[in-house]
Amino acid sequence: MTDAELAGLLREHALLEGDFVLRSGRRSSYYLDKYRFETRPDLLSELGDRIAARVRESAPDARRLAGPELGAVALAASASLAGGLPFLIVRKESKGYGTENRIEGRFEAGEEVCLVEDVVTSGGAAEQAVEALREAGLVCRTAICVVDREEGGADALARKAVRLVPIFTASDILPG
Repeated sequence: MTDAELAGLLREHALLEGDFVLRSGRRSSYYLDKYRFETRPDLLSELGDRIAARVRESAPDARRLAGPELGAVALAASASLAGGLPFLIVRKESKGYGTENRIEGRFEAGEEVCLVEDVVTSGGAAEQAVEALREAGLVCRTAICVVDREEGGADALARKAVRLVPIFTASDILPG
């Protein structure tokens, strides 16, 4: 499948038009419903392949992937299967029982990880995940997302010394 075909499928299956409040609190006339592409095996597989390829190109020293719950876990798992790197799950907060981990999965302090994200707007969720990874002793310099809405997320991550590498930008997905 070409990138243009995949972008068209994301537009067809995940792009909603209307009046939406985003996680950042901003209002938007469109919403990219990540669950509408992450729950389709055909799209998830294609995205996993592309994420794995971007990791090889943009973060060749990464030893693990990391996907913030809930939205990016399926993407990280798909990319893990496609590229052979194990992945971690970054919880929004430490669980209050059992191991009380915020980072789930095995890792060694000092390892480089590549953050996997779904849709990035302001970058706030990605920044929180990077902070959690760094607090656990991991190195994170690169984040790969399915769609960069081009609303400041790349700049916010750059201020944290993290490069955002999108598979698509909003202008690739939004109708002409």
